[in-house]
Amino acid sequence: MQQYADGKILAEVKDGVGRVVFNQPEKRNAMSIAMWDGMGTALDGFAADPAVRCVVLEGAGGKAFVSGADISQFEKSRSDAEAQKAYNAMTSVGRRKLADFPKPVIAKIQGFCMGGGLGIAMSCDLRIAGTGSEFGIPAAKLGIAYGFDMVTHLVQLVGPSEAHMILMTGERFGAEEALRVGLINRLVPADQLDATVDRLTATLAANAPLSLLANKRTVRAVLSGGDMAETEAAQLRCFDSADYREGRRAFMEKRKPVFTGA
Repeated sequence: MQQYADGKILAEVKDGVGRVVFNQPEKRNAMSIAMWDGMGTALDGFAADPAVRCVVLEGAGGKAFVSGADISQFEKSRSDAEAQKAYNAMTSVGRRKLADFPKPVIAKIQGFCMGGGLGIAMSCDLRIAGTGSEFGIPAAKLGIAYGFDMVTHLVQLVGPSEAHMILMTGERFGAEEALRVGLINRLVPADQLDATVDRLTATLAANAPLSLLANKRTVRAVLSGGDMAETEAAQLRCFDSADYREGRRAFMEKRKPVFTGA
């Protein structure tokens, strides 16, 4: 594995899947400023690698995905409003690289997924959780507020009523409740989480990369009122691609297609 942020971010590519591991289990994988940079660097590599068809984010240790920001840095880096602006500037690059990542991203969640960790999961395209996982945004219990982008993702996923409940109470809730309100896509037994995500990544890795890219851009445009010309261009590129010709031939020949992303 490649190591970033002094080994607190690990990254590897295997069978068309890029994996990022948040590797600070002694702090339940709480995100430090350096870890945001490390994640962004790993994502840059995956975006540039045509062999990577999708990406999985996961936490080390089995007890947490990401438990939030590293609170030990708050006194120095987030002590007041001016410090918070500087903190946002330092972490925004990694956040933006995740939000704008062109390939499918899956959050593989086991254990705590809290605060900024939930923000990371909500920036992913798919969220698969194991039983026993816990969720929450404890901002109201810390006397802080979350930013526009994170709250936007929350409202888009669960609606304004549930978003108010999550934000205003600051309470933890279980994976069953997360599934009920639409915060996660699937809930599976903890001992089946690895196999479930492996099956999903195998499916995504076998699908046409240009189709995945176009569909991801279109969903974003629907949610944000984005650039429709760019979305249409991505769609039309699919119809001019070698992969579309391969897909047609494979369908007629009753075989699995072999897509190259061209």
